[in-house]
Order: sequence, then C-alpha cells, then structure tokens
Amino acid sequence: MIIRTKRFNMKIYVAGHRGLIGSAIVRMLIADGVNPEDIITRTHNQLDLTNQQEVINFFKTHKIDQVYVAAAKVGGIVGNNTYPGDFIYKNMMIQNNIIHQAYQHGVQKLLFLGSTCILPKLAQNPIKEEALMTGYLEATNEPYAIAKIAGIKMCESYNRQFGTDYRSILPCNLYGPGDNYDEENGHLAAGVIQRLHRAKVNGDKQFVVWGTGTPRREFVYVDDMADACVHVMNVDKALWDSVTLPMQNFVNVGAGHDIPIAEFVAIAKEALDYDGEIVYDTSKPDGTMNKLTDNTRITKLGWSPQTDLTTGIRKAYDWYVSNIANK
Repeated sequence: MIIRTKRFNMKIYVAGHRGLIGSAIVRMLIADGVNPEDIITRTHNQLDLTNQQEVINFFKTHKIDQVYVAAAKVGGIVGNNTYPGDFIYKNMMIQNNIIHQAYQHGVQKLLFLGSTCILPKLAQNPIKEEALMTGYLEATNEPYAIAKIAGIKMCESYNRQFGTDYRSILPCNLYGPGDNYDEENGHLAAGVIQRLHRAKVNGDKQFVVWGTGTPRREFVYVDDMADACVHVMNVDKALWDSVTLPMQNFVNVGAGHDIPIAEFVAIAKEALDYDGEIVYDTSKPDGTMNKLTDNTRITKLGWSPQTDLTTGIRKAYDWYVSNIANK
C-alpha cells in the first residue's frame, strides 16, 4: 500500500482553482483532511499570474509549503488556431512566474500540470513518457504544447540545480464538474454532453458527430485526476525517484485504456436518456486517430482511476444541468 505524506498544517496554493482540474484539486484536498483555511486561492482579478511583480508580492505575503500549478490558458482547436501567440505567451508567463517565485520563496514541493498533447503526434501507442520530444507535435496546438514542455523542463532543471522537488503530470482527456462548456474552447466530453442535452431538449431526431467515430480517446473523471495530483505530490520521494528519471521527472496519468469516440457518444446518449439517432458526418475530419498513454509509471506509484465512464458522465451531466443549462 502506498502511503501519502500527511499535509496537516501546510499552506497549499492552488493556482487555477476555478478551472476543471483546479477546482477538483481543492475538493480533493478538503476531502483528504486539509483545513480549507490552509488552501490559498486567488481569482484572476485578485492576482494576474502573467504579471511578475504581482506574483512576487503574492509569494512574499504568504508562507506557502506546496503549489499546484493548474492555471493555464486552454482552448480547443479553434482557439489554438486563432490565438497561438496568446497561448504560448500567457502560458509561459504564468508558469515561469509561479515556478520561479516558488523557488525564490523556499517552496520545496510543487506539481506542474502538463498535457498529453505535448507528446509526439505520431508516437507509437500506448505512448511512453520517453517519447517526449522525439517527434513532431500536433500543429493545431503546438504553441500551447511548447509552453507546457518548457514548464516541465523548468521544473526538472530547478530540481537539478537547486535541489527542489518539483514534479509534473500529463493528464489525458478530462471531464466532470467544472468543465468548460464554451463552444470554442470546450473539451470533447463537454461538447458532446452539451450538444446531446440540446438535442434532447429540442426533441431532435438526429445527433450529428463529425468524422467516422473511429478515433480512439482516453478519458478520466476529473475527481480521479485530482486524486492523482494529490497522490503524485505527496508520494514518497524515494519511490518517485525510482519510477522517474532526472530529466523525465513526470508521469502520464490516464485510464490505461481508450475507446472509440463512437462508443463514448453511445455511452453519453444512454446516460442522458437521449432517444434520437447518432449520425456521423464522414465529410468532416477525424483528427488524430489514436492517443493512448502508457500508464506504467503512475501504476507503479500506486494510483489507478476509480470512476467508470457511465457513472462519470452522469455526474458531469448532473452538474451541467444544475450549473449551466438551467441558469
């Protein structure tokens, strides 16, 4: 059994606490016994993470023991294609400011959230961590991916030079409470749930999905991912060092298996009780066909996801109805 380090009386800063994964990390910390008063959060209006002086002042003001870097500018294909400069600049500034000021103010423990999109587009599946930087990236999100790679390498470099314990994870496709249901910047799962709900409410007889439905994707419920974050942050360092390498100081976090998009849509259709027909528009592109990550490292660290897809989609849908659709 893998035992986590106790986190009582620690001050923990969660950057990006309003986002999908950041909000789940806050929930998980509280469920894990952390006093809510010991969890430090700031909205963008309270703290602009791209502003170096504001971040310096923030770290000077608070004695912080652990940092979760879940703050980022994120988006879908349209957003990444339209604003590539914003994606590379803002993400570089956010992570540079947080990681450097964490080091400057004596924070020994930090977790940086990357993304599986930083792995090569044509890497052999399941994709191992060793594949990083061995091939071309998906062109549509290359600026975002480059920034995330830089964040991981910054953590690794600070560990080597300054003796910090800064770790990184690469989450796969996430879904659940707090997801982004923006048409332009939402995730795949959120888009399917939102559109299925509209089709159900409108009484549409057909639900159209782009492509053939054959591309395969890996999904993890966001609360499971938050559990992985807390686990990786606090797992024994000797075990962490035995699983990772100094310049590969990160792990994939996925479900360990993938499913066709068509299967995901079918599960979502049943979970939402939509009785229309699913139609595939094969004139539209499929995108990347496979992107399954190798889960060996995170499994050796003692973590695995607990929420099955049907249960997770129902929970995500309940949250969507209560917080988005009926507002």
